[in-house]
Amino acid sequence: MGRMAEGRASTGNDGFTADERAAMKERAAELRAQAKRAKGAAKAEAELNDLLEAIAKLPDAGDRALATTLHEVIMAAAPRLAPRTWYGMPAYALDGKVLCFVQPASKFDTRYTTLGFNDSAQLDDGAMWPASFAVTTVGAAEKKRITNLVQRAVGDDMAFVEAISDSWDE
Repeated sequence: MGRMAEGRASTGNDGFTADERAAMKERAAELRAQAKRAKGAAKAEAELNDLLEAIAKLPDAGDRALATTLHEVIMAAAPRLAPRTWYGMPAYALDGKVLCFVQPASKFDTRYTTLGFNDSAQLDDGAMWPASFAVTTVGAAEKKRITNLVQRAVGDDMAFVEAISDSWDE
């Protein structure tokens, strides 16, 4: 079996990789910052700035561009979502709970960026459905699909989804 990338190899007895430990430290810092913040608009603005800063700090230009595009599509699809960071990744909350998140490929040295949805997302479709999507590029078709997914996740009216997603057709 080939050698794992340095950040992915487990170092120590806790079973976590260096990347995973770094993500946990980022989450702890996020929670400390949230506890100190004011409420309302100032908090929302600070959390948006944290998200934009997290995107700007991504080491890979392709990841930065993809995360920026995903941020724009997600916010256009569901403006009521609250942008924030979650384990150092761009995330979007509904009623205080993270609904969906963007895991850049460079975060854990993976092949592709992932758009993931937590269990609060209303994506249920029978007995089994996807809750995570690999994203390598975002064109008009992907914008429409992401818009549909985010709208479904928040439980908004599907007629609105079709109206908004049609604007992504180029």
